Amino acid sequence: MSPLELELPVPLAALWNLESPRVKELLRIIKALSAASGAQNVLPAWQIQFLLSQSRLLSEHDEEISANQYEVDLEWILVSKATVQTYGIILDTLLDQIIPLSDHIWYWDDVLSSPTYTSIYMVQTSPIRLLAWSKEVYADSKAKFQQLTSGGASVAGAEAISNAESIQDGLAQRWSQFYGIVRDTIRERSLANLQRKIMSPVALCRSEARRKQAKLRRLREMTSSGLGVLIDEGLVFGGNGSDDGKSDMILSANQDWKGVVERSVALMDMVLKDVLTLNVGVADFEDRVFAGVEEDPELSIQAEENGITRPAIVAKRLQDLLETHLPDHLHAAKKLVAENGRPSRLVRYWLPATALLLSSTTILRILVNKKQELIQWVRDLGVTVRDFWFNWVIEPVRKVIGTIRHDSNSEIAIMSRDSLQADRESLERMVVDFALDKPSVATGSPSISESEVAEIRAKVREGDVTPILRAYEKDLRSPLIGTVRGDLVRTLLIQVQKTKVDIEVAMAGIDSLLRSQELVFGFVGLTPGILVSVGVMQYLRGVFGGRRGFRETRTAGKCVRVLRNIDRILSEATPSPNNLLSYKDHGLLVCEVHVLRRLAHSLIPADIEKEFLEDLDDLANLKGIQSQLRALERIRWAYSKWLR
Repeated sequence: MSPLELELPVPLAALWNLESPRVKELLRIIKALSAASGAQNVLPAWQIQFLLSQSRLLSEHDEEISANQYEVDLEWILVSKATVQTYGIILDTLLDQIIPLSDHIWYWDDVLSSPTYTSIYMVQTSPIRLLAWSKEVYADSKAKFQQLTSGGASVAGAEAISNAESIQDGLAQRWSQFYGIVRDTIRERSLANLQRKIMSPVALCRSEARRKQAKLRRLREMTSSGLGVLIDEGLVFGGNGSDDGKSDMILSANQDWKGVVERSVALMDMVLKDVLTLNVGVADFEDRVFAGVEEDPELSIQAEENGITRPAIVAKRLQDLLETHLPDHLHAAKKLVAENGRPSRLVRYWLPATALLLSSTTILRILVNKKQELIQWVRDLGVTVRDFWFNWVIEPVRKVIGTIRHDSNSEIAIMSRDSLQADRESLERMVVDFALDKPSVATGSPSISESEVAEIRAKVREGDVTPILRAYEKDLRSPLIGTVRGDLVRTLLIQVQKTKVDIEVAMAGIDSLLRSQELVFGFVGLTPGILVSVGVMQYLRGVFGGRRGFRETRTAGKCVRVLRNIDRILSEATPSPNNLLSYKDHGLLVCEVHVLRRLAHSLIPADIEKEFLEDLDDLANLKGIQSQLRALERIRWAYSKWLR
């Protein structure tokens, strides 16, 4: 039975005074240890230390330790809850340490991927190498110079230098000695570093990158193994831990939950002490942890203290974990990552920053000299944008709206509206007047009736000017006579009017076609402005923060990479006899699942996220590798819509 599930036994509670200050204080602290505010899953370390100090379990005076069995049970519940909170803090610490290691390892992969990146890394770290070499030369030269001066101190003390020339000769001799020492030290350092003579600087940088990457990989393996040990063997109530046989060292059949709490505290202590030991293998690390827990002298099965004092011992050990071991572990891990991880931003960007700093005066001078031109460019840009907006967006929109509303000012036309009608009536009058003046030529009779005039009018409207053509054909037989005495010029001018009418009729047809497609032409004129405006808006939206779609695409890409890592862990894992993952593989799997949960939170809808978390729990729990592979495949096809 878990300590979190314990309830105060009512018959026992009735026998004791529940109103005592000690009981009230313990109940208050237990309640405080059970609460975590907001999104915080565990209490901070300082708050747990403060609550443990308030419980008076850390006191060195024996009279303050409870002799009341009911109070002892409350103290056990208190230290159990503090153990659970500490357990959560250590798990979060190990998780937070493992996840960034992948970024550092990928950085070294990039450095080793091409000689160009290696050369860039060499240039970036060259000041550090020069500084380290200078310090070594200075330290060696200083030591040798001190030995020389101390050796000659007795001789120098016996001799008295009285004149200024002797003093100058002594100073010159000392400077010459110091210069010789520095020169000899540099030569010795060069001979000592024979590897630097044989290998090129780029090859040395690649060797350094491989060495640091190997240490980071080992740190990742050790941390994931420690995480897996804590997950599988820590706070194992009811024998639900790993079935590989090692959990028997943690929990025996005759031990109750109090023994589980003690052993879990010892397990956390051993993991924090040995997890950063990189000179041993993963299997040796696990054996050392379990052997240390089994031989722990502070466990109740090996210690001879009274059972009443056991909660105080566990509380003091928790206090040491939170106050000493955990900060030391964080400091050592941070130091390891700083030594072997990717360089700081100052190291990586000192060269462009220096170039920018050195060229800043030139840039400032250019800006000052070109001030008026820059201002004029900005003004021209503003005028161009304004004219484009009004001429290619606003004005075409107005024309389209006018076309939709049949505005007379917006009609497309290539000729005036009444031009054809006036020219046609003029042609009709010309033909009728000619027929009336020359009836014999136009109709072949000496006179013309009203019906014939009406018929001629109707034919002219249809484009038939036969009377004019008859007279024109007759006068063409004798052009000179027809020109002087006949009607050749008159009929020719009437035909010019007829040609003008025909041209206007064709233009009227084209005009009608344009009017029928006036809305289409309006939208064609509006399209370029709209396309340019939308393109500029999309670009500005992408530059100034509207990158949600781009961020979702990148997040989905990261999810695919995490799924690939999970598949590789499950495929390459060495299973135990019960087809379960090893501690190291389980720790790596938990880290990848944790990363996938955080990434998918912003991609998967809230109504589906609950089912997604259930599948992630099936993937992370130790139910057999085949079951975990099926859960991984289910995640791939069920949520592929959001994770791709």
